[in-house]
Amino acid sequence: MRIHHHWTGIGPADRGASVAMGNFDGVHLGHRAVIDIAREAPAPLGILTFEPHPRQFFAPHAPAFRLMNAEARTHRLEKLGVAQLYELPFDAALAGMEAEAFIAEVLVGGLGIAHVTAGADFSFGKGRKGNVETLCAAARHHGFGVTIADLVAQDGEEISSTAIRAALSEGRPRDAARMLGHWHRIEGAVLHGDKRGRDLGFPTANMGVEGLHLPKFGVYAVKVDVLTGPHAGSHDGAAAIGVRPMFGENRPNLETHLLDFAGDLYGEHLSVALVDYLRPEVKFDSLPALVAQMNADCDRVRAILAAL
Repeated sequence: MRIHHHWTGIGPADRGASVAMGNFDGVHLGHRAVIDIAREAPAPLGILTFEPHPRQFFAPHAPAFRLMNAEARTHRLEKLGVAQLYELPFDAALAGMEAEAFIAEVLVGGLGIAHVTAGADFSFGKGRKGNVETLCAAARHHGFGVTIADLVAQDGEEISSTAIRAALSEGRPRDAARMLGHWHRIEGAVLHGDKRGRDLGFPTANMGVEGLHLPKFGVYAVKVDVLTGPHAGSHDGAAAIGVRPMFGENRPNLETHLLDFAGDLYGEHLSVALVDYLRPEVKFDSLPALVAQMNADCDRVRAILAAL
């Protein structure tokens, strides 16, 4: 997959794609429907998206809401066979661009698109004045194809990033996965921590969760992909998301214990998939009580993951 971070300077070999356009936060089944339609056009499959998410640009101090960081989204799109990823910088210049100018300068002049597919509720341009009708009118003028994808429902309810966030907030990762079409994953680099887990016999890989919508705090059964380094591969694990009340911490993070694993993961990149919610965070009366619960958690995780 070829990745571009601007619409200028795109060479001839990277122009002329059939692009699916949107934010693709989570790359859920509704997004997949848009991508699959774009795939049908006789042109290389492309994705046009934005970084940061426009909502993050307009409300930088609002509570974190993203289901995926840019790294996780890129990995998911690559798995879907995307040939060209146009991850455009959403800044003041792009936010202030009128819809017609976006079409002429970005879609046609910059990317030379052959076809564009967008969801029925997609809007773009300054003040979000551009919509699917704008796209259809411009397609006739500029000579590119356009398809509008219907919204996707599951069990009578529209699939949306909002519904997925609700499922995660309530500790229902399997319901989130049904709407996503894949396990919800948190990806990033392994950071140095205080190494308490190692001292307790449960070494953990610590990862930040800044900027992401936080699932319900507690302990999860997880599938872990080590993406880089000599230990690259897939593993089962038990993970805790939260503020570590046992030790008086208050900054949320993700700590993952890989079952039956020994090795140094500092600095490597992991993808942690939430499978099942086991229990909430608890402040135990003693460290032996904590260790006993961690052993019980790992036993439950083995049983859950063995049944997948």
